[in-house]
Amino acid sequence: MRKDYIAKIKANISIYASKKTANILDGSYKSIYKGKSLDFDELREYNIGDDIKDIDWKSSSRSGTVLVRKYIAEKKHNILLVLDTESKMLADSRDVIPKSEIALMTSGIISYIANQHGDTVGAIYNKNSTISYFSFRTGMSNIQRILYNYEKDIGDNNTLQIDDTLLYVANHLKKRKIIFVITDIDGIEKISEDTLKRVSAFNDVLFINISDAYMFGDNGYDMQRRSYIPSIFSKDQRLFKEEKLIREKLYLKCNEKLKKYKISMITIDNDKEIVRKVIDLLERHKYANNS
Repeated sequence: MRKDYIAKIKANISIYASKKTANILDGSYKSIYKGKSLDFDELREYNIGDDIKDIDWKSSSRSGTVLVRKYIAEKKHNILLVLDTESKMLADSRDVIPKSEIALMTSGIISYIANQHGDTVGAIYNKNSTISYFSFRTGMSNIQRILYNYEKDIGDNNTLQIDDTLLYVANHLKKRKIIFVITDIDGIEKISEDTLKRVSAFNDVLFINISDAYMFGDNGYDMQRRSYIPSIFSKDQRLFKEEKLIREKLYLKCNEKLKKYKISMITIDNDKEIVRKVIDLLERHKYANNS
């Protein structure tokens, strides 16, 4: 029996997002497109999360209420999930939550919001060293299909890196897209600048980094050896501080690399912060492309 991913997505949004937060998420999502092509529809009262550039100052002055211009999109948008399926995604996040679970829920929330707006959702990832591509479609069954297969296909046989998947996107998927890359800092580090340049040239690209549990600490685990780190090492505070310093430097390095191409990134540690962090990512992307 398949899992009901949609029910889990709705529950997560319901539990971790207030009505106010949900409105902000909705407003942030609608404003992420480069050069959005929109038709004016009507005026409505300003809501938190609306773009202040849409405020109609003359109408607001006459009515005594802050009013914004409401638009209707001329066409659907294509949301592409680029997903990491290497075995490292079976490891835990910093908050000791399986990275695969966070990636699944993040993918689901983004897909659910896109579907609510009538946008199409597709996905692409590495499966057994080949590219597995789910074409752009609408509907909840499409989201179910993507998440079910993604969870099933994460594993040891996936040797291609996220860079290979993005290169495939740049070479073969020519229609304009909003791309959400869901990986970890190791995946981001291994993406070449040439790949970033090519894939961001005609697409909106946003990165979601799923954090890694520390090797040195209470839950140190070596994914390559499939064993816990001996306590003589995992409890060593010098090693723990050194690991934190190395990670901080790597994060800054990756963030600077992405910023060259106006690509925004956020880090997620657990499922409780997905909605808040996705809002943050959308806002960062909006301001990065307006600067």
